[in-house]
Amino acid sequence: MRFLDVGAGAGWPGLYLARITGCDVTLVDVPLQGLRIATARAIAEQLAGECWVIVADGAALPLQSGAFDAIGHSDVLCCLESKLSVLKECRRVIRVGGRMAFTVISIAPSLSPADYKLALDAGAPFKETGVGYPKMLEQTGWGITHHLDLTVEYAQAARHMLREEEARAEALSRLLGDAEFSEKLRRRRKTVQALDRGLLRRELIAADALG
Repeated sequence: MRFLDVGAGAGWPGLYLARITGCDVTLVDVPLQGLRIATARAIAEQLAGECWVIVADGAALPLQSGAFDAIGHSDVLCCLESKLSVLKECRRVIRVGGRMAFTVISIAPSLSPADYKLALDAGAPFKETGVGYPKMLEQTGWGITHHLDLTVEYAQAARHMLREEEARAEALSRLLGDAEFSEKLRRRRKTVQALDRGLLRRELIAADALG
């Protein structure tokens, strides 16, 4: 009934889930630009449920404890240093038995220095930790129900995005500016190269809030 999207950006997937289920949705992020887009989308789509948009840090959510039934975040934790704090806050604001599902991108283990540098340049702004996600979830009051490797699907999506961006290069350059689009294309090609060499991986984890 009540869904929280942490690091919501422009509203994906929170607004999509709200549209197909009719749930209330709360979108939380720090950058204003994406949230403004999400707000316009929510108004245009005339969602059946309520929609709130909040500028806030995932490690300090200005939300009531136990207020949500489900939480999602997409490739957010891998970019943050305060991973444990975010997981603790997510546990605080969800009811016992509620479910959290999220994806994370990470660098494959045991790489050579050269491959590690390529992976670092190809993916998100990774903030590594010595503790794996299963252990962090255990420490913050979560019980894992699903843990899936989505690396193959991630590679397929990255290749598809690269093809589409290259096919629409002229229009995207006008929209984003030549410099920004060139950098976007460079990083996309690096990502595809790193995935083809097995340097990056993507996982989906679902966990229930323990009592």
